[in-house]
Amino acid sequence: MAKIVRALSDDGSVVVLAEDATDIAETARQIHGCSRVCTAALGRLLTGASLMGVMLKNTDDSVTLRVNGGGETGAVIAAADAAGNVKGYMMDPHVELPLKPNGKLDVGKAVGKEGNITVIKDVGLKEPAIGQVPLVSGEIAEDLTSYFAVSEQIPTVCALGVLLDTEGRVGKAGGFIIQLLPTADDTVIDRLEEGVRHLPPVTTLLREGLTPVEICRRVLPDFTVEVLDEYDASYQCDCSRARVERALISAGADALREMAQDEVTEVKCHFCPAVYHFTSKEILELLKKAK
Repeated sequence: MAKIVRALSDDGSVVVLAEDATDIAETARQIHGCSRVCTAALGRLLTGASLMGVMLKNTDDSVTLRVNGGGETGAVIAAADAAGNVKGYMMDPHVELPLKPNGKLDVGKAVGKEGNITVIKDVGLKEPAIGQVPLVSGEIAEDLTSYFAVSEQIPTVCALGVLLDTEGRVGKAGGFIIQLLPTADDTVIDRLEEGVRHLPPVTTLLREGLTPVEICRRVLPDFTVEVLDEYDASYQCDCSRARVERALISAGADALREMAQDEVTEVKCHFCPAVYHFTSKEILELLKKAK
């Protein structure tokens, strides 16, 4: 299980969330058969979505992140609920690229940066709230930081990381988000900047054995931190035959008539290995509901 913590500084000026998402990233790698660079890209976005999920107000709320950067992976998508449970996929999870000169995985090149990051929040209103900003680097964390600053106008520090072992498995994955609340003044900003200036990568903190609670305290060394919430989260797909039926009906009568010409229609879930089969007769029954 992934572990997520949400905490508040003692003066009420800073909120911080931290997550050990190792299990989530490894599960996604196994489900999608990701290459090393794709594991890093998808793992980062899943972690970011999971952290943003627990920032939602209501238990039925959800958030979806979509990155379209024009890179070889194609679009990268992650969706999370208010408990931090998350699912995701990318159009091509098998992209292989040379390492950057510093020996790091080139997530930015794989994802691309000639596009946007879109954040869709379903909070029970008639229409979902949608925010979109241009990508900064395609490295995910910087792009989420930009989204919060531009779209939500909240000063934010975001760090996300995925560390792989020699076999390409996820050794550590996680992240943190720090946000200034309206009560923060310039002195708080100075203290925060000083605290994060020399921080190692989040995967280094996890490899050193720090828990999410300890990471919250490590990233805010000049503050006393009070833990507000703790969550156990996982990679979860909520697909079902009923949901697929609704999706097929929404495709429209013409599409269903075309499907009905085949003896069996196969529908594969993007997020998990589930496969659903519909006979021609079953498609025709759905066609009745589409009229």
